Amino acid sequence: MANTINFTCRIESDVKQKGEILFKELGMSLSTAINVFLKESIRKGGFPFDVCLQRPNMDTLSAMLESDKLLHDPDAKKYDLEDALKELKK
Repeated sequence: MANTINFTCRIESDVKQKGEILFKELGMSLSTAINVFLKESIRKGGFPFDVCLQRPNMDTLSAMLESDKLLHDPDAKKYDLEDALKELKK
């Protein structure tokens, strides 16, 4: 077995609880999951996933602006669910 030490860090209680539940379902303890994260970080030389602000690309942003414009356009045709499904079947 590898030489281990105790390590203390602050984690929000709900995050810890949800993490323990998740990793228990995956068959490991939170401590094992943290070790996996650290080993993968060392192997990759940084975070093992992208750490960035989630910003929509230009296509998504354009679609969001268009939908907002339609939402506030009094002349835009409005559908309830049944009418929308009928229109899609045409």
